[in-house]
Amino acid sequence: MNNNVTDKVGAPNIVDRSTFQAELDALRVREKAHSREGDAIAAARRRLPMVEVDGATALIGEGGPVTLLDAFEGRRMLFAYYFMWHTGHPAPEQCEGCTFYTSQVRELSFIHSRDVTYATFCQGPYEESARYRDFMGWQMPWYSAPPDSLETLLVGRRIGMMHIVCYLRHGSKVFETYWTTRRGVEAMDNSYRLLDLTVYGRQERWEDSPAGWPQRPKGEHPYRTDGRPIVQWSRLKAGYSDDLGTVRR
Repeated sequence: MNNNVTDKVGAPNIVDRSTFQAELDALRVREKAHSREGDAIAAARRRLPMVEVDGATALIGEGGPVTLLDAFEGRRMLFAYYFMWHTGHPAPEQCEGCTFYTSQVRELSFIHSRDVTYATFCQGPYEESARYRDFMGWQMPWYSAPPDSLETLLVGRRIGMMHIVCYLRHGSKVFETYWTTRRGVEAMDNSYRLLDLTVYGRQERWEDSPAGWPQRPKGEHPYRTDGRPIVQWSRLKAGYSDDLGTVRR
């Protein structure tokens, strides 16, 4: 055990077990209220109206051209993550946020059991983005959404930003039921959720933490280190090539 940790950074007050439990019990009341409010928001989300989307919208998959309807893989619902892409740029310059969130999507059998397909819709060309998928070791269905298709699928929204969009299929008709972006994309994340339970949290400067709590250095990107998205480094160390076959523009 390292007994010098509290000498270097701030730490909570040391109390007896009963005092600790009393403080935790008080916080638990707020946690439970937060959970119930989240349940209520989810219930409202399920009651949103929906809007029809052209199920014939073109995508490019592993086997070539497909449609939005094909991406359902026969299931009733589709959860699509729109991955930002910098065409022609090497792996270190690809979106660090999209890389971070997508790296946490692994086992899909449980959501499949609820009649939901998960897929990535990359906002860039298939060939080079699929190389990136393979470099990162991702196994989810991967599609390229051409510019004309993005105009249809993200109508009124900013193309080139990460999005979550949820769809429902009724026969051959496709409907959009929900979308979100920015911090809404944290629905895909478990790393931050786990860090939020620790004493020092995410260690980001915007957080409300006591004085003396560790923070990432000013100007340091939360998803990058040494010029790359953080989650790329483990793949390089494991010997995987990050060659996307691209030429820097």
